[in-house]
Parts: sequence; structure tokens; C-alpha cells
Amino acid sequence: METLEYTIDAAGRTLGRVAAEAARALMGKASPLYTPHDPPPVVVRVSNARRIRISEAKRRDKVYTSYSGYPGGLKKETLGSLIGRKGRSEALRRAVERMLPRNRLRTARLKRLSISE
Repeated sequence: METLEYTIDAAGRTLGRVAAEAARALMGKASPLYTPHDPPPVVVRVSNARRIRISEAKRRDKVYTSYSGYPGGLKKETLGSLIGRKGRSEALRRAVERMLPRNRLRTARLKRLSISE
């Protein structure tokens, strides 16, 4: 089976809209050959991630949390500090990751996502 390639231009579009379109394509729901248990041969490329639109309120209020499992191990980071540290492509990658179903196909689907600044 040949690999399908989707290209998404993120310039001037909001973070959630681009992430939802990428997640839908990675799941294979845009393909007529969709089967829930089989990862589709799809590669999704997102271009112009640096020109994606994120509101100031979203940068300030969106908080990513992670917990190590140890007492005092709760870490919090705002979207603004994440963008400052790793760039807008990391924010988009995390948004797509959290829109995908949490099953054994998730990592294979994320490997087929390519984001360019």
C-alpha cells in the first residue's frame, strides 16, 4: 500500500484547528480505507509552524502539568514559557499528541508527523 501525504499550511491559523486537522489525518479518518485497529500509511507535514496564531490569553492561561510520582514532583509550565523554551512546533506537537487516542498506535502515528518552522 502506498503512503499518502498530507501537507498542512499553519500560517495565520489557530493552534487547535491545525492540530485537529493533523490528528484526524494521522488517525486515517480522512481516508476511505479507514480501519480503527490498523495504522494508516499516512505522513502529515505541517509547514509554517512559526506563523501559527496563538492568543495572548492562551499563552498565559494554558498550563501543562507533569508529575514524577514523588512528593513535590508536580511541575507546571505555561504555554508561553514552553514556546520560549522549545518553539511553537513543540506546542503543536503536544496538541496533536493529546488529540490522538491513548492506545498502542499513538507512538507510531506521532512518528509520521513532521513539523517545520
